[in-house]
Amino acid sequence: MLRFVVGPDDLLHSRFALSPAMELAQVLRRLTGFDRHLGAGPPLDRFRPGFERLRRETEIDAVLALNYAKGGPNFTAWPPLGLAQTWADDLAATRATPLSVARADIADCLSRGTSIDPRAAAILHSPDVVERVAVALDAAWHELIAPDWPQLRAICERDVVHRAGLLARRGWAAALDGLHSEVSWRDGGIDVRALRSGGRVDLNGEGLLLIPSAHIWPGLAAYSDSPWPKAIIYPARGVAALWERQPPAAPEALADLLGRSRARLLLALDDPASTTQLARSLGLATGAVGDHLAVLLRAGLVRRARDGRSVLYGRTPLGDALAGSV
Repeated sequence: MLRFVVGPDDLLHSRFALSPAMELAQVLRRLTGFDRHLGAGPPLDRFRPGFERLRRETEIDAVLALNYAKGGPNFTAWPPLGLAQTWADDLAATRATPLSVARADIADCLSRGTSIDPRAAAILHSPDVVERVAVALDAAWHELIAPDWPQLRAICERDVVHRAGLLARRGWAAALDGLHSEVSWRDGGIDVRALRSGGRVDLNGEGLLLIPSAHIWPGLAAYSDSPWPKAIIYPARGVAALWERQPPAAPEALADLLGRSRARLLLALDDPASTTQLARSLGLATGAVGDHLAVLLRAGLVRRARDGRSVLYGRTPLGDALAGSV
C-alpha cells in the first residue's frame, strides 16, 4: 500500500491538472497488452484499425517498445502544469527534452522490458530520437484521442469543479470520497490500497497533484518518484457511464414535458457545469445549449453562478425533484 502523509501546508499547495499525454499513454499501453487487469476498461475495438495503421505508417513501435509492466518513458508524458494543459503543451515538453535525459530514460525503460526489434532499436539509438518520438506521438494523438478529447476534457473539467468545491468546503476526506474505492483519507494521510508497494511518502508541504482521467478507468495510478510531483491519477466522475455505454437519452415522460434536449441538460447537471462543458459532453451546439439553459433558468429548474471566468449552471431543488422523479 502507498500512503501519502499530509502536512498543514499540503492543502494550500495541492492542485488539479489535466494530462492529454497521459491519456494517450494509457491507450497505447492497453492496445499493446499492458494493464490487462483493466479488462473492464474503455472499449478498444474502435481504436484497433487506426492503431494498426499507425504501426504500419509511423515509428510508433519505438515508443511502444519502451513500455514495461509497471511503467513507461517519462519524456513522452511530462507532468502537466495545470487545468489548461493541451496536447500542444505536452508535445512541446517532449520536444524540449534534452537528448541526454531522453537517452537515460530510454536506457532505464529498455533495462526493464523485453528485447526489441532492430527497427525500433535503431530509432531509439538515433541522434534525432526525441523528434522522431514526438512525430510518432503526434500522429497517435490525432488518430486515437483527438476526436473524443473535447467530450472527455469536459468530463474531466466537471470532475475538478466538483472536487475542488468539496476540498474547499469540507476538506480532504470529502474530496477523496468517491475518488476511487482504493483511495481513502485516514489519520492525516491518504491511503492508496491498490498499489502493493510504495510505503510511506511525505508530501513535505509540496501538496498533491490530482489528475482526473478518462482512459484509466476503472483503475488508478499514483506517482511518488521523480520527475513527477506526488500525484494520484483517478477516473473522472461520469466517465464510467460513458464507457459502459449507458443510454444517454432522457426518459420519455421528462422529454415530453421539457423537450428532449432540455431534459438531457437537466439530467446532466448532477454537478455544476458551464455551457461549453455541457455542449461538449452531450454533443450539442453551444448556442443551442445556452438557449435551452435560459428556458430552464426562467422555469426555476436551474441556477447559475460565476466561478472565475466561467458561469456554472446547477439544478435548483425544484430541478432536483423533477430529475429525481424519473
